[in-house]
Amino acid sequence: MSQVVITVLPSIMTEMKNKYNSMLTDKQPPGSVFVAKLPSCTITAYRSGKVLFQGAGAETEAKPWQSADAPSPKKKSAKKVCDHQYAPPSTISSLSAIGSDEVGTGDFFGPMTVVAAFVDKKQMPLLKELGVRDSKGMKDPEIIEIAKNLIKTIPYSLLILPNEKYNAMQRKGMNQGKMKALLHNQAIQNVQKKVPSYDAILVDQFAKPEVYFNYLKGQPTIVKDSVYFATKAEELHLAVAAASIIARYSFVMEMNRLGKENNVELPKGAGPVVDQAAAKLIQKHGEDVLNKVAKVHFANSQKAIKLVEKAKRSK
Repeated sequence: MSQVVITVLPSIMTEMKNKYNSMLTDKQPPGSVFVAKLPSCTITAYRSGKVLFQGAGAETEAKPWQSADAPSPKKKSAKKVCDHQYAPPSTISSLSAIGSDEVGTGDFFGPMTVVAAFVDKKQMPLLKELGVRDSKGMKDPEIIEIAKNLIKTIPYSLLILPNEKYNAMQRKGMNQGKMKALLHNQAIQNVQKKVPSYDAILVDQFAKPEVYFNYLKGQPTIVKDSVYFATKAEELHLAVAAASIIARYSFVMEMNRLGKENNVELPKGAGPVVDQAAAKLIQKHGEDVLNKVAKVHFANSQKAIKLVEKAKRSK
């Protein structure tokens, strides 16, 4: 199990507690201030000022708080989350930047959606007032409300890869990583044309930088200058957080549209509920309908077909 220990000032610990407020647990060890259970790790903060991150995502979760470390000779050094030449500078959050993120890659239904957005450092207070932050803890109604304001406020580029086109590309041997790289590269170029200048470009990292650029070989234009990559980049810069919100908003709208067109509610994700919804679709419209609304290479396709066959046998 990955483990990172940092030492922070009391004011930073209070800030941390507020951030993880919705994930706090009542079970606390002696001497602790709070315990927060995240999907990727558990965070335990102690009155001594030490904060322990435990779990697969420990290093990534601890990274944003590293600059808040209080000097301590006993502090354990955490491994760098970004150990490549494209790691963002420590000042990234204060720079005027283009950020890019994607949504829908792990969902059986709905399209892959990529957004690049530009946030000028002068606009940061306004975006915070609008509620722009990491979208992972937000529900759809809040995403929709914030996104409607965002799209009127900042320059952005939205690219939606329809399921039919996605499936055609996948059948030709193209993987999701390359699709995402192509879309990120294009969305960033689109935003570059809309803004006079920027300090940095931050991509929410889904592949190692060398792999990302390898995917782009042969493209007429490959954006490389001032490009940085980081996991959980939406926590490092409001531009990525804004891009994520707009992407999620667009994905939700597309899911609603596809659902209405086929007279069925399309659930997110790729679990058993999705299998059942896909089976209903097949029963109503035939197997070919999946090519229009889903990523057919997911295992959900075969699971849904088996559910339909089972239903036929039981009649």
